[in-house]
Amino acid sequence: MEQQPGPSRGAAGTGRAAALLLIPVAVGLGVWFVGRGLTPDPESSLFGARYDDAMELKARLGTALLGLALVQLLLAARMYGLLPGSRPAPRAVSTVHRVTGLLAFLLSVPIAYQCLSAYGVELTSPRVAIHSITGCVLYGAFAAKVVVVRSHRFPGWTLPLVGGLLFCAIALLWYTAALWQLNGFRAPGLT
Repeated sequence: MEQQPGPSRGAAGTGRAAALLLIPVAVGLGVWFVGRGLTPDPESSLFGARYDDAMELKARLGTALLGLALVQLLLAARMYGLLPGSRPAPRAVSTVHRVTGLLAFLLSVPIAYQCLSAYGVELTSPRVAIHSITGCVLYGAFAAKVVVVRSHRFPGWTLPLVGGLLFCAIALLWYTAALWQLNGFRAPGLT
């Protein structure tokens, strides 16, 4: 009896890589379902701040998060030689990239926790819906970046793609909440 050839190593590796991408999808959906299932508590505090003070603090922390995301973007461009006149990046650049990424993640957690506990995932207006959905995508993108960085089974374009998605999610969250809050509850296109 003749044996059928098994799947090629390339196909098996691609299948495992695709399966790994289910992790960020599960994380994003998990945040969605937790947020939709929570009973919002508008008295939820952020480092002791409540109501308008909590919103102001989240806006400022969100602005700091966007700043860290910009630093991440510049460091990634430096590591991959995308900045004009850049030579190979010293090892310290990748270390600083990792540290600022960890700081960005840690800074996002109390903001997200207060958003979820005070409001849950809401779809009450276009701005709020965009913000809620993007918050779920943010943590899926964080998980995707970790999976892609740790695995060598993905094509080279995957890391810049998930890193870009992560940056765009942070920027959109800032636009739909921090800018809106700091600009007197107005943001262009979100009236």
